[in-house]
Amino acid sequence: MRKSPRKKRVSKAEWLERALDVLESEGVQGVRVERLARDLGIAKAGFYWHFRDRSDLLQSLLEHWAHEFTAVVTANPDLLEGDPEKRLYEAMRMILEHDLAKYDLAIRDWATRDPAAAKAVRHVTRTRLDFARSILSDLGFRGRQLEMRARLFVGYHTWEHATFRDLSKKERRALLRLRHKLLVSR
Repeated sequence: MRKSPRKKRVSKAEWLERALDVLESEGVQGVRVERLARDLGIAKAGFYWHFRDRSDLLQSLLEHWAHEFTAVVTANPDLLEGDPEKRLYEAMRMILEHDLAKYDLAIRDWATRDPAAAKAVRHVTRTRLDFARSILSDLGFRGRQLEMRARLFVGYHTWEHATFRDLSKKERRALLRLRHKLLVSR
């Protein structure tokens, strides 16, 4: 008797990454268990190894987004100490190189209709602002100068991906250097 091949296992992270892609292309209504299982090429039952139900998936998706697209920068030990100009530049570079704002527009759209998503967006926005304020404060900025620069940092990085899709990576890198110079200059 011939053994049947083992079924492919899909990690929780793989479910969440696929859910983010569907969220970006179709909105939260497209994030369905059956759809994700089909896209991942596995039986729907595999979903229940990682999530209780769709609500659990959506909550996990928000937590995943907050961690993988914000905390990887804001809680990065290399970005919490040392020369603030270098830390700011490195944070900006990480956001660009790893496309950390890729799903921001889709999540923010979801947040207009869902209180849990809105709460996650507020938390992420606060975290990003606090991170930027900390570095800019270390550079000596205070009051309105500090707030304006922190908001420019967060606003630009949140919306660049969605607003300026036509820019090449090379152009984005050149603009990043100029933006960094603007943010740190007096």
